[in-house]
Amino acid sequence: MGTVVQLKTKINNSYSELKNSVEDKLILVDEKIKQKLVSKVDLVDEMTKYHIKTGGKRIRALLTLGSAKLCGYLKGARDINLSACVELIHAATLMHDDVIDNGEVRRGKKTINKIWGNQSSILVGDYLLSRCFEMMVDDGDLEILKLLSSTSAEISQGEVLQLQHNKEVDILEETYLKIISWKTASLFAASTKVGAILSKKENKIKDALYSYGKNLGLTFQIADDTLDYNSDLKVFGKEVGNDFYEGKITLPIILLYQKINSKEKSELIEIFNKLERDKEDLSKVLDMIHKYKVINDCFKKAEYFINFASNSLNVFEDSKEKDILKNLTYFSLERSF
Repeated sequence: MGTVVQLKTKINNSYSELKNSVEDKLILVDEKIKQKLVSKVDLVDEMTKYHIKTGGKRIRALLTLGSAKLCGYLKGARDINLSACVELIHAATLMHDDVIDNGEVRRGKKTINKIWGNQSSILVGDYLLSRCFEMMVDDGDLEILKLLSSTSAEISQGEVLQLQHNKEVDILEETYLKIISWKTASLFAASTKVGAILSKKENKIKDALYSYGKNLGLTFQIADDTLDYNSDLKVFGKEVGNDFYEGKITLPIILLYQKINSKEKSELIEIFNKLERDKEDLSKVLDMIHKYKVINDCFKKAEYFINFASNSLNVFEDSKEKDILKNLTYFSLERSF
């Protein structure tokens, strides 16, 4: 982990550099989202306005804008519209996610389902997806429509697959990677590929950006799952142990199960079979994670995908945009917010 820590200044700068490089368009993305979410139904309007106020990194929108810029897309507003589109898909999945997980806090604020209930959250999430598909149809590019619609289907399948293996401590690492590939990485990949499609680039470029986005998304999710068990890191809006209390089986638990002895395996299974887990349970699991150095193993797995993401950009000539996207791979691993 020493190398990653030393790169922290560079990492944080890469996110800021990407944001600054497309800031004028990102402002228009936010305006587009606000316009599309206006509703004649007061409750829908209230809930979507609350969602917008909760903020977020807009990483998927930034990836679409940054990829389009890397591919030389300069004129027109399609990148703005499609960046808003991928953000709406993401927002809808978060609303549905919080219902499934009984989430109470996101980005440091109460979740929509905590305030307005599960039924309203599901319906408003569906409303967001509907608006998103309107925007895709308005764009008129069948390749983009096919990509984003299939991505939405993959996200749903990832959610169901995760439910299918709920609290399954001995889940295969391969199954976990499939889950996060569908749930998280697929939208990252679509976001970056959209930039190449609207720039009318050849398949080699489209494939390269799709690979970049997918591996970046895998890194992003592995890091997020690892933060839940790393008491040395505090991330805005995410409490240490949040996934644990919800009973989610993520990479740290999967790798831990592979290392521990039979007695510890029985104890770990017992903990996750509980209806509710407490601080004492978390303390036991954290002790095992530290004992077997699982956090380091998780980051090594993430670095594997970082290399794939970074190498995918080798098809592009050297440029400031390319450097920013390459450096962003480390932001996904060691972000501080």
